[in-house]
Amino acid sequence: MNQIKWLAIDLAKRFFQLHGVDDRGVVVLRKQLPRHKLLSYLAQLPACIVAMEACGSSHYWGRQFQMLGHSVRLIPPQYVKPFVKGNKTDRNDAEAICEAAQRPNMRLVSVKSEEQQALMAAQSSRELLVKSRTALSNHLRGVLAEFGLQAPKGLSALRALLREVAELQTLPSLLREVCASLTEHLALLDAAVTQAHSRLERFAAQNTTCRHLMQRRGIGVLTASALVAQIDPTQFRNGRHLAAYIGLVPKQHSTGGKQVLLGISKRGNVQLRTLLIHGARALVRTAAGKSDPLSRWIVQLLARRGKHKAFVAVANKLARYAWVDLRDARKLA
Repeated sequence: MNQIKWLAIDLAKRFFQLHGVDDRGVVVLRKQLPRHKLLSYLAQLPACIVAMEACGSSHYWGRQFQMLGHSVRLIPPQYVKPFVKGNKTDRNDAEAICEAAQRPNMRLVSVKSEEQQALMAAQSSRELLVKSRTALSNHLRGVLAEFGLQAPKGLSALRALLREVAELQTLPSLLREVCASLTEHLALLDAAVTQAHSRLERFAAQNTTCRHLMQRRGIGVLTASALVAQIDPTQFRNGRHLAAYIGLVPKQHSTGGKQVLLGISKRGNVQLRTLLIHGARALVRTAAGKSDPLSRWIVQLLARRGKHKAFVAVANKLARYAWVDLRDARKLA
């Protein structure tokens, strides 16, 4: 059998489909392996390029394969789809991954370290807690509104109303019991969110790259930790490419030499785009009256384009600054 140069693996929970080709592109391997035999099989193979779709478990497997001496390429699933021939099967998926991996201009995802994945887990757990608290508060508002009790915006106003409900004897006792139980649960979620945020603050305070990023106005703990966890500056030629990856550039619908620009593309990482736009909102809100170059530029931008376009433009600039800061922090490390 010719030596395998490109080995594509369609990841799964229990059974993995392998598709290997030699340096001429001739298929030399089609094989399905159970999970417990995958590492031992790859350990016997000569060093080759292992390609997989980027997914939750791909980073773990990528690190394992790198320790065995293989090179790893992770490909976004949307770039693999066009290469699938016929129906969706594990064999066709593995072949499509192999075809996509051999394209010279294919965009790749860098293999994340365990520390980066742990940081992403901390971020996602905080987001889940915040969403749970928001859902619970909205449910409480809806229940109280059915009894003519309206709470102003904000959690503090809702908590004040809940304290009043506990003392209102005109309400049914069953409703007061329900509200008391949900109020306790809301307090637990408040404590959990605070703990999750403190966890990220401790990490950011101890991480050199996070501290370097947070020196930039508009970038705080959440944005800095998200950038450190998810962005490898070496994967982008410049800050403009990072901004495009995050989806902060106009979408195009151009043809026949006529360039048509639409709204922002909203491609890439939703979390990073959201955080950068929130940071941009803070900069735009506080720009008036400041004399630094960035604030003066924001004031002029507001006058020309309006606040909503200014938010995106400032977020785009923050993304470019972040690429420079990440690159410089890597050089200093």
